[in-house]
Amino acid sequence: MLPTTAERVQANTADEFNAQIREQTAANVARYKSSSRSEIQLRLQELDEEWDVERTIEANASSIILAGLGLGAFVDRRFFLLPAAVAGFLLQHALQGWCPPVPILRRLGFRTQTEIDEERYALKALRGDFEQEGAKSVSQVLQAVRE
Repeated sequence: MLPTTAERVQANTADEFNAQIREQTAANVARYKSSSRSEIQLRLQELDEEWDVERTIEANASSIILAGLGLGAFVDRRFFLLPAAVAGFLLQHALQGWCPPVPILRRLGFRTQTEIDEERYALKALRGDFEQEGAKSVSQVLQAVRE
């Protein structure tokens, strides 16, 4: 059985790196425990700009594929093997959550979108977004999460 989308990268990452990422996230949240709303807002903006492991893999793979196509067309046809290999790794990543760059990127601290969102929601909770009086409708709760 294939892992779920949200769990596949973590399932294919060594426990020590998953633990380091969790500890760093906890430290990030703890740093803002007594911060002002504006300081937390700045951190939330940083999180909006953080590249997750998926986006990083997609950008790197696309670059390698384009380079391989160019080299294959203008230098040597054998370079066409490079985009073929990268496409295979992308398929493997889509299905299993693993490809050769994943262990390196995780070791470097790249997080999944779920891990980034965990920090985002913890910061919003610290900011008080989920304690709004009268936030009883679904649209109000969703608005608090989206801000």
